[in-house]
Amino acid sequence: MGKEPPANNRQFSTDNETMNIIDIIQQGVIKAVKDLYGAEITAEQITMNNTRKEFEGDYTIVVFPFVKMARKKPEQVGEEMGQYLVREIVQLEDFNVIKGFLNLQVADQYWLEFLEEIYPKDDYGQLPPKGQKVMVEFSSPNTNKPLHLGHIRNILLGWSSSQILEAAGYEVVKVQVVNDRGIAICKSMLAWKLFGNGATPESTGVKSDHFVGDYYVLFEQKFKEEYKAWQKTEEAKAIFKEKSKEEQSADAFFKAFKNTYFNEYSSLGRQAKAMLIKWEEGDEETVTLWKKMNSWVYEGFDETYEKMGVSFDKLYYESETYLLGKEVVQKGMDKGLFYQKDDNSVWIDLEDAKLDHKLVLRSDGTSVYITQDIGTAMQRYRDYGVDKMVYVVADEQNYHFQVLFEIMKRLEEPYADGLYHLAYGMVDLPTGKMKSREGTVVDADDLIAEVVGEARGNSGERGTLSDLSEEEQQDIIWKIGMAALKFFIIKVFPKKRMVFDPKESVDMQGQTGPYVQNAYVRVRSVLRKGEGMGIDLEASKAYTVLETQEKDLLAQLFQFPFLIEEAAENYDPSTIANFCYTLAKSFHKFYHDHSILNADTEAAKAFRIKLSTAIAQVLKKGMYLLGIDMPERM
Repeated sequence: MGKEPPANNRQFSTDNETMNIIDIIQQGVIKAVKDLYGAEITAEQITMNNTRKEFEGDYTIVVFPFVKMARKKPEQVGEEMGQYLVREIVQLEDFNVIKGFLNLQVADQYWLEFLEEIYPKDDYGQLPPKGQKVMVEFSSPNTNKPLHLGHIRNILLGWSSSQILEAAGYEVVKVQVVNDRGIAICKSMLAWKLFGNGATPESTGVKSDHFVGDYYVLFEQKFKEEYKAWQKTEEAKAIFKEKSKEEQSADAFFKAFKNTYFNEYSSLGRQAKAMLIKWEEGDEETVTLWKKMNSWVYEGFDETYEKMGVSFDKLYYESETYLLGKEVVQKGMDKGLFYQKDDNSVWIDLEDAKLDHKLVLRSDGTSVYITQDIGTAMQRYRDYGVDKMVYVVADEQNYHFQVLFEIMKRLEEPYADGLYHLAYGMVDLPTGKMKSREGTVVDADDLIAEVVGEARGNSGERGTLSDLSEEEQQDIIWKIGMAALKFFIIKVFPKKRMVFDPKESVDMQGQTGPYVQNAYVRVRSVLRKGEGMGIDLEASKAYTVLETQEKDLLAQLFQFPFLIEEAAENYDPSTIANFCYTLAKSFHKFYHDHSILNADTEAAKAFRIKLSTAIAQVLKKGMYLLGIDMPERM
């Protein structure tokens, strides 16, 4: 089966396991440069890419860096190196040169051995332990409203990044900071106290986190009514006359004056701020109400997380962390890292890092968010001893994390170089942006229900599940709907702003989760039929010449572990999503162009069953990394 490698290439082959073809080629290039041109190079000096589709070959070496060493034209260097590599490396069978690019063709025998190695392994792609621990913080909602579309992108990025990091060999700790204190939470509490009349989620039949969120919206509605009525008073008219510029309209002035009104004139504002002070003082009645309303929210959050297949190893609560960091600031002042202004506020000068001066303690001694984050990071390190911390937070907070990471470096924290902000763009719907205070946010639960409804409608039109029980049908529809939602969001590069379209997400012909699931279902159907045909899989050893599409599929499977590593390094789950789509698309085309179970020879049947098995396992593993389950039927 294939050529016996000549004695001088034994260093490029292994006995029990197929050696990485990239390593083989790199070592061959290093040896070629030394033997042909008398120069020493390292693997880092070799530029190697997948060969572009319009050219023949599997891998391309850029030869321009070796031109000076050889003192020859690029085409001549490519020709000499190509001849050398094909002669010396049994795993290569041909080459061609396009200007300064050497295209190498891998021998079929290599790919056949590679398939034999991976097809029995359902953990193919899992990398060995790195001995490092990574903490990923994601979701981190406020307890004054339910999870919404923006949270969905955050959660999906955090969860899939965690899964990918684990596959890349890291030990991963998944956490969130629950923002359970502050004026926004007090607004919900006050609205329920003033207007709730003792209502509960149970008495109203409203999901508990939605119930609390409704009171946050109600507070804003009541505040608007109060503000509108106040604008007609003599007090308001006098302030407008005193502070407004002549050219500014009353509408523009009062729009800009809204926050000042809340803080200095509003009855509702005074009551909300008073409630916050009472909470900070530990007032029993206020704390009891706070605990009750937060418990409603947590119950609702847990239900949504369960729907999304998400869990956390630890929850940090802002009510327990908001005082952290103050002690660190005092120690930093003693070292001259921070400085105090005349009003007693404390700052840090980050101008040399092009980040300006940053407040870390207010003049009254209270902390700001950056102070809390400093203390929380230190607490997490004490809790888990992590090497890296990843913060999944919208790109609106880019500056905040630049400042935080710079401060942690100056504090010489041992994990400071391992801090990363996984920033992501906002998510819009085809109808436009969302605004939580106006109650126009698309809640996560509603969006999940809509996408699953779209999947149910599509399934009903096809009628492919009619022979299954209702329970089995609903399970499959749920998997399709969640795949549609998750894949559509994850496939977009995190930093890009995106539009989520529920109808487009379930398209069986588009770049969607259901499309990838359909490829898996098709493979599984083939394999089930093949089990009853008595095909001897050992016959595959007589299959020695690959079709172009078979070789392409094997090359894609080969890339899987490298792409896991790449996705982990870049904290970019879209790498895996797009790989799964490409593999699914290639299999659909192969299935259309070539028979699997009715192939011309027993050898071809056996080989294609093994290839299909490997494809199914990699699709399942890849989608698992995105938090997506694969159905057996669709």
